[in-house]
Amino acid sequence: MAIQWFPGHMHLTRKAIGERVKEIDVVMEVLDARLPGSSANPLLSELTGHKPTLKLLNKQDVADPARTEEWLVHYNAQADTRALALQATDGAGVQKLAAMCQALAPHRGGMAKPMRVLICGVPNVGKSTLINALSHKRQAKTGDEAGITKLEQRITLADDFYLWDTPGLLWPRIVVAQSGFHLAASGAVGRNAYDEEEVALELLARLRLHYPGALEARFRLADVANMADDVLLEAVGRQRGALLGKGRINLQKAAEIVIMEFRSAALGRVTLETPQEYRQWLADGQRLDAERQAKKAARGRKGQAGANGVPSFSEGKIRP
Repeated sequence: MAIQWFPGHMHLTRKAIGERVKEIDVVMEVLDARLPGSSANPLLSELTGHKPTLKLLNKQDVADPARTEEWLVHYNAQADTRALALQATDGAGVQKLAAMCQALAPHRGGMAKPMRVLICGVPNVGKSTLINALSHKRQAKTGDEAGITKLEQRITLADDFYLWDTPGLLWPRIVVAQSGFHLAASGAVGRNAYDEEEVALELLARLRLHYPGALEARFRLADVANMADDVLLEAVGRQRGALLGKGRINLQKAAEIVIMEFRSAALGRVTLETPQEYRQWLADGQRLDAERQAKKAARGRKGQAGANGVPSFSEGKIRP
């Protein structure tokens, strides 16, 4: 089942970004370094057009460093884009951002032309923590929950540097199925929009494929690579005491354990996707979405033709 989550306040955020971007010099998009493709918002690129963009791969300290380098190469190859991996709580890394914004918009600076930056990202990506580090004070609420920030606010970082903070924004229809699962696993999606067991199974499938040793070490299991995903989830539940009566496994509890182990980085430094994988997922998702839209349009045309072509009883044209 595809995961979708676009609550009402996100409609307002989309509208606010569309209005604000007209006077913005640089877009600073915060990504989750563990899912850099899935946490990049395609709606944002539509709203901001060709504005210079700084892609920040946050939480790099819990991501696979080799894969982070691959993603940096991927994003730095894009036009009018710079990419940086960082940890929002690392002051040294954070302080590089002003200079990077200046490099992207060299015509801005000084009291006459202050730098105007829009910072945005999907929910629970660490944006508020980054803002607090940039401003050296607690100006944004933080928490391990989607949807903490609800209103746009302007933050003054210097006399000639303004930062506009926006609430976490997803997009109306997630066409890449894997992205929906990865976003849910990271906490970017509201709890009522997904099933924990389904997300945990997808998460285990990715980890079993690329990081079997991490699963074996954390859950004290053996030969994880050759386990079916549902068997692996049961094994995790058994190891962690998620049991029901008569030795049955509490799969809901086991799923919650798997998801929280990922979110807390207890599994070590892992990244759920590579640029090559994400490109293929995106191509497949766009193809399937186009097919769905074509079928929907065909049904609409057929229904309209039927409605136009069926004579009414009042015209007396129906014969027994």
